[in-house]
Amino acid sequence: MKTSDEYKKSLKKMRPNIYKFGKLIKDVTTHPATKRTVEGHAQIFDAAKDDEYKDILTTKSSLTGKRISRYLSIINSAEDMISNVRMKRLMFNLTGTCTGGRCVGFNALNSMWATTYDMDKDLGTDYHKILRKWLIDAQERDITLSGALTDPKGERSLSPSQQKDPDMNLHIIKKRDEGIVVRGAKVMICGVAAANEIFVMPGSGYKEADKDYSVSFVIPRDIENLTIVETRRPSDERELSEGFDNPVNIGGITQAYLLFEDVFIPKERVFMCGEFDYSNKAVLNFIAPYRTAIGGCVAGQGDVMIGAAALMARANGLSEKVFREKITQMIINNETTFGMGVAAGILGKKHPSGVWIPNQLISNVNKVHVATLPYDTKRLTQEISGGIAETGCLPSCRDINDSRYGDLLKKYLKANCSGESRAKIARLIEWLTIGSGVPGCMHGGGSPEGAKLMINAKTDINNYIDLAKRLANIKEDIKVKNNKK
Repeated sequence: MKTSDEYKKSLKKMRPNIYKFGKLIKDVTTHPATKRTVEGHAQIFDAAKDDEYKDILTTKSSLTGKRISRYLSIINSAEDMISNVRMKRLMFNLTGTCTGGRCVGFNALNSMWATTYDMDKDLGTDYHKILRKWLIDAQERDITLSGALTDPKGERSLSPSQQKDPDMNLHIIKKRDEGIVVRGAKVMICGVAAANEIFVMPGSGYKEADKDYSVSFVIPRDIENLTIVETRRPSDERELSEGFDNPVNIGGITQAYLLFEDVFIPKERVFMCGEFDYSNKAVLNFIAPYRTAIGGCVAGQGDVMIGAAALMARANGLSEKVFREKITQMIINNETTFGMGVAAGILGKKHPSGVWIPNQLISNVNKVHVATLPYDTKRLTQEISGGIAETGCLPSCRDINDSRYGDLLKKYLKANCSGESRAKIARLIEWLTIGSGVPGCMHGGGSPEGAKLMINAKTDINNYIDLAKRLANIKEDIKVKNNKK
């Protein structure tokens, strides 16, 4: 397994193909827009070698028996899924932000492990064998794997094949004996700058007319004809500066547009090629573990927010006990999403391929909570912290350390601690609640409205009615006429 230095060296060797503000990023490990996300992901490699964390971050490969990163493993049991939830919480504790350059790819490979198994069994294809061979190699190389599902989509009322521009969804334009050529885009993709490879999946379930959009493959991040545009704009220039304006131990979060301009994908890296009947299965196989584990993600950052809020209370000269009711609610919010994730994992079932699929109903209920409770935690953090952390009125690190007036700023910033320490706490809270540290709680892993549709689809209301009828001893068949025209 790699060290953090070996990981960063692997990124340095890659072909530069990422742009920001119109300029090519020649080295993602040093550029201000990307180095923080690289550092955040590098912490995974260091933590994996720490006795305190290695059992969460590593596991034995079910394919080779060797010790590997959990991010490159097959989730084989409820215990594996719970370890996934714990791992997501841990990484937010350690980095304060999203390490999406690994978790989405992790879920994508597990989704396609089950999907390719079904395709090979039903259709006689070789996709599962191809995926297995690639995964063993990926584990040996200990790569960082991001994932890409979301397409631009175009007009939402039209299917991919009905769009005026066929490139609004990533699609196959040529099939060759040695591979396929794809064109289009994947958008709002997290952590790509920190990744060695990208695992691409269909963005939705498709019908026969859209079969060319039913495609899955994995590529090196620097593959020819792929252009990547970093899109996450910092709230202001402070987030690209040094010093406590950009908290030193915080990892960065990045998002990107992936522009595929006739990219050739070798056959040995293709896991779906037009099998539209299995595109929806692939998406469902993805969202179950993703919406399960994201409860751990937001709980992990919530832990940091509780600590930061309590620390600011002390810095202001107040005991955190003054805010006991608010802090208690923050704890409840955290443990609700974490506990729902654990429950979805435990109540899942094993797919014939060996992959553990969490409970679809509970994982989608968790997604709805994830889209609401973390924002309440952020609000409570701001309420406890006061205006210094929420109004955007804090002077920059450069100003606070200015030789002409910095000492005066520090003088007027101090309370129950030095002005500089109080400013550092405030900047951390700003990062966590209104800055780039805010994770994609609302739409990350799909929209809450989409999750509600899944909840309705997975709920048998007639079963609940039968329970009530039995307890009330009702034999009559009570129905309502459908008066819709």
